Amino acid sequence: MKQYYILSLLLVCFMLFTPRTMAQNTRFPAYVAEKPIEGLSIYPNPVVGSKVYITSDKNQTKDVEVYNVLGKKVLVARISGKELDVSELTPGIYILKIKEGATQATRKLVVR
Repeated sequence: MKQYYILSLLLVCFMLFTPRTMAQNTRFPAYVAEKPIEGLSIYPNPVVGSKVYITSDKNQTKDVEVYNVLGKKVLVARISGKELDVSELTPGIYILKIKEGATQATRKLVVR
């Protein structure tokens, strides 16, 4: 009987003090660093009117998602130029998630 207690105690100690390299076998996806968009520029920020301009070096089509501070998606747009209409957004702070090809970036946007 003592052997089982000692064996289970050793097993618990082994599980508690082993390095976390075993965490790679979990179901959760690993963190993937975003590839930055070269030459990304968002202006004017803070936005006073109804338009915001998003430019980059490649000037490809961009998929833009806008989230409020609570994490709720409030606007989704695909822009081929550089103009994004934000007239339907109420004044506040928003997070822009911009994808251009295989690259992506996250930026803060203030609407007044």
